[in-house]
Amino acid sequence: MNVVGLLVLLSAGLALFALAIIAFTAWTLTHPTRRTYSWAVARSIPGDPSEVRMPGVERLAFSSWSCDSRGLNLPVWDIAGLDPSGPIAVITHGWSDSRVVALSRLPALLPCCRRIIMWDLPGHGEAPGLCTLGTREAQDLHRLLDLIGPDAPILLYGSSLGAGLSIVVAAARRHTSSIVGVIAEAPYRVPRVPAERVLQARGLPHRWNVPAAMAILGLWLGYGLSWVRRGRGAGGFDRILHAANLAVPLLILHGTCDEVCPIVDGRDIAAAVPSGRGRLVEVHGAAHNNLWSDDRFIAICASEVEAFIAQTPAPTLSTGAAGHQPPPPTPRSPLHP
Repeated sequence: MNVVGLLVLLSAGLALFALAIIAFTAWTLTHPTRRTYSWAVARSIPGDPSEVRMPGVERLAFSSWSCDSRGLNLPVWDIAGLDPSGPIAVITHGWSDSRVVALSRLPALLPCCRRIIMWDLPGHGEAPGLCTLGTREAQDLHRLLDLIGPDAPILLYGSSLGAGLSIVVAAARRHTSSIVGVIAEAPYRVPRVPAERVLQARGLPHRWNVPAAMAILGLWLGYGLSWVRRGRGAGGFDRILHAANLAVPLLILHGTCDEVCPIVDGRDIAAAVPSGRGRLVEVHGAAHNNLWSDDRFIAICASEVEAFIAQTPAPTLSTGAAGHQPPPPTPRSPLHP
């Protein structure tokens, strides 16, 4: 074989290798790790609401139902809160998390909410489908709120990917629903930055393959090549654009040592909320995933959540609002959801 032929062969091999890495990167971003009941059991943490222990509460009452959206049946936990005059908190987890992971927020929310609703995003936990990085999932959150009822007082609570979704949906429904506030943990502005950081933390390539994968995913999801950008724009994805349209207060909890979503994003998003209704709490020393697992930060976050809910507009409607009304919550075994 001559030198030219060898170079052509090597070039073709390198091109195929690069394409394989890009395809693997796109697959990884749309197929996150699933955190299920068995995942929780392996780590000796609560796997469903009945396993969460709180002082003075023997066993939490909850029901299970599903949200039908885009042809998917997304599993939901509907948990009875301890304050019948409080809002209904709808918790949307982050990328590679699930409603199981969101259980750590329950002790802070139960005393000041009438109901707490947790659900699995498509491609996460026990939900079917693919992760679309916070794009089409907005339709699913809209559908979930419609099932709860258009007049129900709602507090949207989201973490990371779910934080951005909560902001987007609250902004879109500002004239048509009774959302009373949004709590966002570690939000980010554009998807490329957390994607690079997650892969870097896993020891995977990220410098050249993530921009290529984000370009492909951006084209697929309708954002074009804008997803290659690190800064403003991202084809309308940038969460600052949506925060600027919020009509309700926004509380952001963000660790100063967040290794996935830079705290500067939290600052920019909070500053974008009109009329000074955006507030950022910088949790000093906290990382991306330990706001509710590290005793140094739990009390800070719980105090801020309680104060924020106390200051939101008082709900005036009863629990019996129009919309989906599941059976009265009753204790369920994890083996019989």
